[in-house]
Amino acid sequence: MRFVMLPPQSAKTRDWAARVAAAVPALDVVVAEDDAQARNVIAEAEAAFGTITPELLRQAAKLRWLQAPQAAPPAGYYHPALVAHPVVVTNFREIYNDHIAAHIMAFVLAFARGLHDYLPRQLQRDWRPEPLDTGVVHLPESTALIVGVGGIGAETARLAAAFGMRVTGVDARRRDTPPGVAEMHAPDALDALLPRADFVILTVPHTPATEGFMHRARFARMKRSAFFINIGRGKTTRLDDLVAALRAGEIAGAGLDVFEQEPLPADHPLWTMPGVLITPHTAGFGPYLDERRFEILVENCRRFVAGQPLRNVVDKARWF
Repeated sequence: MRFVMLPPQSAKTRDWAARVAAAVPALDVVVAEDDAQARNVIAEAEAAFGTITPELLRQAAKLRWLQAPQAAPPAGYYHPALVAHPVVVTNFREIYNDHIAAHIMAFVLAFARGLHDYLPRQLQRDWRPEPLDTGVVHLPESTALIVGVGGIGAETARLAAAFGMRVTGVDARRRDTPPGVAEMHAPDALDALLPRADFVILTVPHTPATEGFMHRARFARMKRSAFFINIGRGKTTRLDDLVAALRAGEIAGAGLDVFEQEPLPADHPLWTMPGVLITPHTAGFGPYLDERRFEILVENCRRFVAGQPLRNVVDKARWF
């Protein structure tokens, strides 16, 4: 069986290719250094890693499995030809669960303890505590609405529940109730659930269904005391609408790791707005990520050769 590593290549992908070849001898692993070489070898490939263009896909007469190079590839990866093709696509989801869940809880705890107010005062050397028993969210009496209860959302729910929070989940596919989640709902319940939440947490990928789905009308449904957190994908949230909601006092604040435009422009109002905490798309940062990616890749290679079900199969029409 031929397995093609599609370009562009790096020292990491070349190393992975060598390790896969050693671990799964039944695979003929070919590293395509450029588009011309990819065109020469793709016709005989039964499996591939990377990004495949419509032109290359037309030549891939034997292709049955494609490993995406990311957990959530950018818009355009799942082009119409790939969606229509019978090839099975897998991704690298769930490698970030612990790192991103910790990042979410850092936002939650910062807001709950008023750090969004105190951090700017620290920069001004301003010793000005809030009045006694104000500026605090008592977590055991709060509700977190997690939109997207996959691996990241489920780990966040477990951590939030450990702080005594009541967790409500919304997910397009999940119907079971993972540990820490009090109740699960389908996406059509989102509007009804928003007014109940003290923290609205987005972990969803960017898909045709989620693009721009957090907009002004939905921010208006939230509690004025509630906080919005997005660590999923920037294009799920209309930043102009978020700015308008913050300025109108419709929500109390926002913790953002992802943005419609990245980097966030230096003159964007979110940089200096009260109640806003920003990190530069770093929620997934942490140790062991490359090894976790490789473990999924080599496990799927073994499964593919053995004719077993693959891990992390994607619904191509939904992009995740």
